[in-house]
Order: sequence, then C-alpha cells, then structure tokens
Amino acid sequence: MQKRPILGGQIWLYDTTLRDGTQAEGISLSVEDKLKITRLLDDLGVHYIEGGWPGSNPKDAAYFECVRELDLKQAKITAFGSTCRVGKYPDEDANIQAMMAANTPVVAIVGKSWTLHVTDVLRATLEENLRIIRESVAYLLAQGKEVVYDAEHFFDGYKADAEYALTTLQAACEGGAELLVLCDTNGGAMPWEIEDIVGEVQATFPDVALGIHAHNDGGMADANSLAGIRAGAVHVQGTMNGYGERCGNANLCTIIPNLELKMGLTVLPQGQLQHITHVSRAVASIANQAPYRHAPFVGRSAFAHKGGIHVAAMRRNILSYQHIDPNTVGNESRVVVSELAGRGNLLSKADEVGISHEELRDLPDVLQAIKVLEHKGFTFEGAEASIEMMLHRSREGYEAPFHMIDFMAVVEHREGRGLFAEATIKVRVGDQIFHTAAEGNGPVNALDAALRKALVPVYPHLARFNLADYKVHILDGDAGTAATTRVMIDMQNEVRRWTTVGASANIIEASWIALADAVEYGLKVAHG
Repeated sequence: MQKRPILGGQIWLYDTTLRDGTQAEGISLSVEDKLKITRLLDDLGVHYIEGGWPGSNPKDAAYFECVRELDLKQAKITAFGSTCRVGKYPDEDANIQAMMAANTPVVAIVGKSWTLHVTDVLRATLEENLRIIRESVAYLLAQGKEVVYDAEHFFDGYKADAEYALTTLQAACEGGAELLVLCDTNGGAMPWEIEDIVGEVQATFPDVALGIHAHNDGGMADANSLAGIRAGAVHVQGTMNGYGERCGNANLCTIIPNLELKMGLTVLPQGQLQHITHVSRAVASIANQAPYRHAPFVGRSAFAHKGGIHVAAMRRNILSYQHIDPNTVGNESRVVVSELAGRGNLLSKADEVGISHEELRDLPDVLQAIKVLEHKGFTFEGAEASIEMMLHRSREGYEAPFHMIDFMAVVEHREGRGLFAEATIKVRVGDQIFHTAAEGNGPVNALDAALRKALVPVYPHLARFNLADYKVHILDGDAGTAATTRVMIDMQNEVRRWTTVGASANIIEASWIALADAVEYGLKVAHG
C-alpha cells in the first residue's frame, strides 16, 4: 500500500456499513440484506468491506459463511474483532479464534490508545495493554492474514497522553502492523486537531500507512476524514449514508466525491462515481431507511433549485448555482415550484416535462395562482403533478378529460352494518353527463370509487390506477376544527407514481382537489 497520498494518488476505501453502520439505532440487517449490500459495494469499487464481528453474534458468523459464495470483483471481506483479552494469549482467545474461523483474507482488530480506557475499561496496566496489542497483531499476521489495526480513541488518547498513545502504535508496529487506523471514536475532535495529529503520527511512523476512522458526534466526521487524508492518511473508513452509532460515522457518500472531485485523488475505478447516488439510495432501501433528501451529492434535494433568482441564473449558466455537474455522481438537477418561484422556474419545469414555451399562455397568471394557492395552504414542492397539470391547462387548445359539476359525500352509521361512506358525483365528459354513486370505507374512498365508476367506461385505463397513499396535514392547529387541511395524494399505475395536493378548511374539498388532479394527470400524462 502506498504510504502517502500524492496528487492523483490512490485512497483505499474501507466500508463498515455492515458492522459499525448496524450499530445505528433503528437499523437491523438480515444476512440476505448484508449480502445485497456487499454486492452493491463491490460493484461500486469499494476496496474493503467489513462484514461484522463474528465473535459477537450468530448472524455475523452466518454472513461470513455465505459471503464466500459471492463472486466479488475486487472487495476484500474483513472480519472485525478486538485484541485478545487481558491476561490471555491470542491462540487461546475466543474472539481471536472466531475471527480466524470467519476465513476472511483481512482482519481488523481494535486496540486501546487512551490511558483512561486501559485503566478504567480494560482495568489493565499500561504495559499489559501494549502486550496484547503486539501479540494479537503478530499472531494474526502469522496466520497469513492482512491486518488492519484500529487505534480506538486515538485522538482523545493523544490529547491526554501523547507519548503513551504513540507507544500503542509502536506496539502494533512491533507486532508487524503495516496499516495504523487512527480513530476518533467519540467523534469530538476538530479538523485542525486531526490534521495536526495525523501529521505528527506520519512523521513518527514514516514507513507505515495511516488510515482515518471518524465519528460524527460533533458534526465533523466527513471534514475530519478529509483532514486526515490531507495530513497523510491513505485509507479512509466510513459507512454508506453515514449510518452508525449515536450521530453516525463518516459518510462515504460525501467523502468519496470530495476526494475525487475536489482533492484530485483516485478512489473508485474509472466511471464508477456516477453510480454513487444509486448505491446510496439502494442501501437506504435495504436498511429500511428513508433517504435523507438534503444529503450532499446524493440527496434528492442536493441539486434542487427553488428560488426564482437562482433558477433564472441557471437558465443562463447551469453552473451558476451548482458546485458540480450532478451527472458526475448520478444525480440530477430539479426545479422546485413554490411561492418563491419566478417565471424561470415554470419555464424550466415546462422543459422538464416536454412542454414547449410556445404552447404556454398566461404564464404570469399561472405563477400568480401558485403564489395565491400556497398562501391558502397548498404546497407544490412535493406535488409536482399538480404543477404539471397547471402548466398543461395553460397550453393552447388543452381540453380537460372531465369537468366536475357537483359532488356529495356522506358518512353514516347504521345498526347492524356499522360505519360507511357514500358519495355521489356528476361529471361532464365531452357532451355527456355521468351521474354515479358509490360506497367506500371513508368519504375519500367513496369519492374515488364514484369518480372511477363514472369515467372508466370512457377511459378504461383508469381501472389500472391505484390510490397508493393519502396524507393529511393540519396547517393551523390553533383554529381547531376550522383549521385549514392540506391533503397529498399519491397515485400510481404500472409504470409511474405521481403526487398531487389540495388544501381547504373542508377536508373533503381538499381531498377532492387532490384526487381530481391525480386522476386528470393519470389520464392526460401518465397513461403510457
């Protein structure tokens, strides 16, 4: 392994999503989940994948059995564990033997660097701690393993007793370690501290490769990782999406693009950076976590533009409000339409959906309508189908697929039957009027059923639409039952999913507005 980075030099990626990442509250991965993530990380080009701690639970042991069957392109699977116990030797230590049984080419062992942990947690002498570090590293190397030595709490230990912290690294080197990973385990260090201390360690151990492992308790994990690399580290540890215990680990989805695009270092194989957004979101899906929309580089909002002045500038030069081309990380620019929008927002949205500017009429009226509706409680940021329908309706010659004449919805409780809802609706389609009624488990469900009953004979593909989600948000709770209600509806067919919005002091009216938009969008835009 190259000892110090140079311009364009290789940085080695060590992913610990499957071990450190699963220590995040709310994340639990099955063996199959871990195998899926392993494939994603290997395809992306990660060099080391830490699969778990085989000595801690049966699931991790099972993963190491199953992962041997994967045909990985380049990633080295790593088993994690600690140095042998105080008073023990590696060949008789259950944890060390469990790591050996995992049968991985690489093992990572964690040792204590901070005198506080040696005396208060291990309850050992300082010399005994050095012995177990030295002998554990030497034993694993003698068994033919590539060893990653993680110096736990190194930065806290260095600040408390620099001489002893360096002595623990010396013990690892005496055992044969060629890679020393300096860990900010409590996540409280600052970037300038990291850079200074890593630089001092590099000067002390010039012939040993250094790594950096940062936690995010101070919000600095990503910056600390980059600072460590600036000071000489060539190996960086982290997790996808920053998952990890407490506030999380360093986020490889942020670190990797910064290393490649900002620092000029080689990280992933050529062309793989454009897949990082997909991998980030796929890992989130497997972990049953909502992707963080504001995440740098990979978030849905990372290149979303809302302010009218911003969008107007970007229509003249795409780089005016973007620090990189989103395509380089597999993401995309988006224009958000809201009360802050300008004419450029609507023109950009029209470009996105394939409406030519020449077709649009009364664009200022559309923009004003959006601002008025948002003042009334609508929000169009998450309801882009409603915005698209407003644009379509402003086109020359646009004909709506139906016009609502009137509707009624009632909720009843009948003895022997319980609670149910019924809706009647009268709509005009062309020169025909349809008057239908339907029941449902609630008024919105009944309205949906009645509208479908009226329209399906004319538009048979409406039968393939499903109401996928229905969300209600009370905007001014202090008004009690007179509060304005916002309704968001998600509808889908076999190929698309779209969201519409309605708002009113009457929840049924708000629901109808969103429902009518959703059906009209499906009939006019999403039917393909």
